[in-house]
Amino acid sequence: MSFQAFEAALAKAVADGRIAGAVALVTDRDGVTYEHAAGTRAAGQPAAMDAQTVFWIASMTKAIVSVAALRLVEQGKVSLDGDLGELLPDLKDLQVLEDVTGGKARLRPAKGFVTLRQLLTHTSGFAYPFSHPGLMAHAQTEGAMDPNSGSRAAHRQPLMFDPGQGWIYGIGIDWAGIVIEAASGQRLDAYLKDHVFTPLGMSDTGFALSEAQAARKASVHVRGPDGALIPIPFGMPADPEVLSGGGGLYSTAPDYARFLRMLLGTDGGGVISPETLRGLRDSHTAGHRAGMLISTMPNMSNDFDLYPHMEVGHGLATMVTPEPTGDGRGAGSLSWAGLANTYYWADPEAGQGGVLMTQLLPFADPEVLALFKALERGAYGLD
Repeated sequence: MSFQAFEAALAKAVADGRIAGAVALVTDRDGVTYEHAAGTRAAGQPAAMDAQTVFWIASMTKAIVSVAALRLVEQGKVSLDGDLGELLPDLKDLQVLEDVTGGKARLRPAKGFVTLRQLLTHTSGFAYPFSHPGLMAHAQTEGAMDPNSGSRAAHRQPLMFDPGQGWIYGIGIDWAGIVIEAASGQRLDAYLKDHVFTPLGMSDTGFALSEAQAARKASVHVRGPDGALIPIPFGMPADPEVLSGGGGLYSTAPDYARFLRMLLGTDGGGVISPETLRGLRDSHTAGHRAGMLISTMPNMSNDFDLYPHMEVGHGLATMVTPEPTGDGRGAGSLSWAGLANTYYWADPEAGQGGVLMTQLLPFADPEVLALFKALERGAYGLD
């Protein structure tokens, strides 16, 4: 390992005001092998970034909730490939959005039913407004609510294609969280605490912050017209009707590393079986290239496609890269990210993973992506 290039790049990004600060961590199967923080939790404020800083991890929530859902599959409480409309009437009689013309949406009945496998792999047809122009137009013309509001009604939206017939990044894993509640009889936060967080020792991860955790929280930032960082008020809804299984968690770098060590291990960490754990490395999106985003809301996300040269897939919990990245990670590595520029990877073959956390919108910030690449290269001794 050699992190001089990464640390120099991070120090410069902070000094130049490109980010307020960040926390980086690398872990193997046994524990943390590298940890580094720079900058402050909020631009213009004295509190320094450190390993105890709490971040909104947004879509890094997805892998955790996906694993939780697979535990219920193991127990026979829900099927990967059955019709979820039998469990959740909201998922019956779904419609596909064909187009929006003249301020009116044209819909048709979906062919087939939505399954848990499709929700977990983003092949159900559910999208985000920022990931599909059709859904954005539908939301604008129909006055649709934002799923981040925490309203169940906001999740009742049309599909962008028939179930299983494409890949689009969306609210599928929010629905998977609702499936967990229906199949387990527990609210999602309680289920995750009992069956994921407690077994893995993730005491700083949850949907709501204690007073002490809130005092350690990093601010989300945007850039003003002059490029200067501006901290913005941000928080997930308090006690919502629907907890966001797709993006509602807060965590710290060391806590998320505990989850990564479960992904890197061989026994499932008391959360899932070894067989299920091994299966996370398999892609379930053959024929539909995954892991890319063409943004319709540039203030929220840039376009994102880290590996345009390879047929990236999506497994039952994460993006799966079928080839070496060229920056260290081997074939079959797992990875994904969170909207406010938080990123992780887990390379089961090498037994190594890493996380980089900052809080900045829009997603896929080029400078933060360059830092993440430098962290990976350092972890594999390429710099």
